[in-house]
Amino acid sequence: TKRLYRVERGRKVAGVCGGIAEYINVDPTVVRLLWILLIFCAASGILAYLIAAIIMPSESEVFAK
Repeated sequence: TKRLYRVERGRKVAGVCGGIAEYINVDPTVVRLLWILLIFCAASGILAYLIAAIIMPSESEVFAK
């Protein structure tokens, strides 16, 4: 099954965009660019990123089970 988690390898800030990119099978750069557009257009992107970083489990937590 597919699991949504924060990546720990190759992450830039908290690994949220990398985890989302792995989940939907796209390049992490595309997700990062879309997230930046969300931040500038809606200004709620920063809050959404912080919430995702807190809620999403890390890669080691998911695969340790």
